[in-house]
Amino acid sequence: MSELDVKQVEAVAVLTLDRPKRRNAIGAEVISDLAEALAGLDADASVHAIVLTGTAPGFCAGSDLKELAGTDLAGMMAHEAHTAAVARSIALMSTPVVAAVDGFALGGGFVLAISCDVVVSSAAARWHLPEVTIGWIPPWGLQTIVARVGPVAARRLTWGAEAFDGREAHRLGIADYLAAEGESVLEAALGHAGRLAALPPPAVASTKQFFAPMAAGAGEAADAWANRLFAGNCAHPVAKATLARFGVKS
Repeated sequence: MSELDVKQVEAVAVLTLDRPKRRNAIGAEVISDLAEALAGLDADASVHAIVLTGTAPGFCAGSDLKELAGTDLAGMMAHEAHTAAVARSIALMSTPVVAAVDGFALGGGFVLAISCDVVVSSAAARWHLPEVTIGWIPPWGLQTIVARVGPVAARRLTWGAEAFDGREAHRLGIADYLAAEGESVLEAALGHAGRLAALPPPAVASTKQFFAPMAAGAGEAADAWANRLFAGNCAHPVAKATLARFGVKS
């Protein structure tokens, strides 16, 4: 059974992370399916915009450490590098991608959401980067955070001392839009995606291509550096205790 649901509503495709029992955490199968689906939809002339969302209870809880139980640090690094590459690919696509965030966007789920071109959040959604609190730097996506909020705010958010809601995410620029009261996040995201889909596709693609270097920056190099720092952090007692709790061999 696929952990990624794909539907098309006129010219808008809706990709739904569908692992509710795992809080839509990013496992090996779902990230591979997401990579394949994004590439396929980007090549489909009938698709003019994409919405990425998650089945309740939330958007995505980040990497699936329970799934990684039994692997070693090298395996974790490889998984995170693959996830990073898929997230970076969104900026390089021709088709605009809109994230619809409800419930929560945590860790890698936070960064996956803001890797999309447009982010729509519910006011009550919980946003948090918890990695530093459990022992390590986020292993990818820091350049994406910098692109949205600047380096000083990005550093504060990455420390993850506190979570924040969708209203604060919108104020910071993490989210571009808030769903209106009484409106579902998916409805709001479909509205924004539909407006983008109605624009001339070549001009939309050219706009994405022009801004990609500014939005993504040196993302590949930054992710490689963060991944190495992550590996070093995993030798610290707090990180080792976290990994041991999930059964990952440090």
